[in-house]
Amino acid sequence: MGILKGKKILITGISSTRSIAFGIAKSLYNQQAELAFVCKNEKISKKIKHLANSMESSVILSCDVSNDENIKNLFFNLSKVWKNFDGLVHSIAYCPKEFFHDDFINSITRKGFNIAHEISSYSFLGLVKECRNMLNNFSSLLTLSYIGAQKVIPNYNVMGLAKASLEANVRYMAYTLGEEKIRVNAISPNPIRTVSSYKIKNFNKIKNDSCKQSFLKNSITIENIGNVASFLLSNLSIGITGSVIYVDNGFNVSSINNVL
Repeated sequence: MGILKGKKILITGISSTRSIAFGIAKSLYNQQAELAFVCKNEKISKKIKHLANSMESSVILSCDVSNDENIKNLFFNLSKVWKNFDGLVHSIAYCPKEFFHDDFINSITRKGFNIAHEISSYSFLGLVKECRNMLNNFSSLLTLSYIGAQKVIPNYNVMGLAKASLEANVRYMAYTLGEEKIRVNAISPNPIRTVSSYKIKNFNKIKNDSCKQSFLKNSITIENIGNVASFLLSNLSIGITGSVIYVDNGFNVSSINNVL
């Protein structure tokens, strides 16, 4: 029996087979979860229909998370399929490409700062705020962060600030939802090749250096992240909340920095 048998889990952020959310969805499906999907717009929804079908799901909804009315409509439409559910995967982040380059201070604008925080951090809170009354006891909520929330990563710039906000969000949400027996956690993986990652200047160098400086030299895959997500969304992790779980081969605690 799969560790997620009987669990209904909503997954946001899939746009292709290279999405981290796809790796998570595959693992959840293999653990016998029932899945529903949320995409930014109808175009992406149509694009991933075959991926959802491969995981025996026909529930694909659209939502622009920058719009509160869109979020309300998302859960109104989901309630027609699921009265209640057991988990949410938040795999949404965005910052305009021009803010991932060069001088952090000179490149940022008020608008860019607000966009990065609204889409990458507030959207998690906004989704949970609207679906809170649909979550079963012992539900688990999961988001995706990155070491750039804690340490300076060249060219990651304002997204590092947004991810730091997201991690604080996890802690405050975990505190607030604890009495309802709902857990909130984040996964922080090593750099992964996705469509979005190529917005970051010198991404391949960042990825390769992260691999070299980690204790286990192999690259992290979306399948690795998916397996940890399955654990965090299952009752096996019932004592874990308010935490950031690093899936990075030990990079987050490494200080070797190629001196050997």
